[in-house]
Amino acid sequence: MIAPHEMPPQPGPAADLAEKLCALVPALETERLRLRAPTLADFPAWAEILCSPRSVHMDGPYTRDEAFTEFAATVGSWLLRGHGPWTIESRASGEVLGFVCLNMEPSDQEPELGYFLREGAEGHGFAAEATFAARAQGWALGLPSLVSYIDPPNARSVALAERLGARRDRQAEAALAGTGSEGALVYRHLRPEIAP
Repeated sequence: MIAPHEMPPQPGPAADLAEKLCALVPALETERLRLRAPTLADFPAWAEILCSPRSVHMDGPYTRDEAFTEFAATVGSWLLRGHGPWTIESRASGEVLGFVCLNMEPSDQEPELGYFLREGAEGHGFAAEATFAARAQGWALGLPSLVSYIDPPNARSVALAERLGARRDRQAEAALAGTGSEGALVYRHLRPEIAP
């Protein structure tokens, strides 16, 4: 049974307002993907990732309620900061593949470019395709900087950050002391005009 807080609003003015707010989030398209505003219908995919052992690199696994709180807070970033998560959807099938985010969580020192996929979507280049598009949108939004905070054992995320051209920033790693994110690797994404 789906918990009441996970259910979409009943048709009416509140549902209409939610739809209008979602329409304000810039939708992005790549060759194979559509990046769009998350909706409550996407929460099961979010929970599938965060409630599994696969979320160990993201301080998980979470309970379903903890995953919902994380979902709501991350989606709320669009209203609070003007940037946030996108649902990554296959253009061919409409299947939800995962999520890519431009967000700031507690302990983040600057905007973060984050990404996580459902297990069946990994290994197809979807994360790179989505992150290239999200990062370009971050620059278009005028974000002053972007970093990816990565758990050191997460070799796949390290490889993706390096594939994206991000460079490890040891000074930013040292600045994490006392923030709760000590030990994370920090990969800095350079704006195209200042990239070497």
